[in-house]
Amino acid sequence: MTRSNIVTGVLLDEVALTLEEFARACEMAPQWVVAHVEAELIGVNPHDSATWRFSSADLIRARRLAAAERMFDANQDAAALMVDLIEEVERLRKLLQRAGFT
Repeated sequence: MTRSNIVTGVLLDEVALTLEEFARACEMAPQWVVAHVEAELIGVNPHDSATWRFSSADLIRARRLAAAERMFDANQDAAALMVDLIEEVERLRKLLQRAGFT
């Protein structure tokens, strides 16, 4: 896919993007999204593609997956591991903040 001018910003609430909207927001082909949903790397039910709707959290994860694959020439599994670790570090940082350690 060609890179287009994408507006970025802070996600304030949940969204419900269709497959085509989601793929465009990730700057990836719809087939890439389908492959990652079927591999259960993006959190929608892979068995019911007619009702796929993607949230802002799904978008953040998918953009991270795409970036890891692109930047490190990583396969799906390696990219998913990287993103899982990033998400875990973020979760732990939030816990430390709430506990007053940062």
